[in-house]
Amino acid sequence: MWWSVWWVWVVAGFLIGGLEIVAPGYIFLGFAIGAVTTGVFLGLGILSGGPAFLLLTFAICSLVAWFALRRTMGVRAGQVKVWDKDINDN
Repeated sequence: MWWSVWWVWVVAGFLIGGLEIVAPGYIFLGFAIGAVTTGVFLGLGILSGGPAFLLLTFAICSLVAWFALRRTMGVRAGQVKVWDKDINDN
């Protein structure tokens, strides 16, 4: 079936990555990395199985990618700007 074809996962990953351009903020990037990673694992023959196992692999890879992105590109201490004066105040 379609879920066991490696290039379907890679194409889905790139399409999800395209959503990141529309809605920036690293929301979809973890899912895109997870889908591409699952496709690469399928293509290399590391994975094989039914849809439940592949979705579990996709979820785990996406979660690991999200944690890695959060660690490298997340909010840093002191990055938030606190406004104490309004531009309209005289």
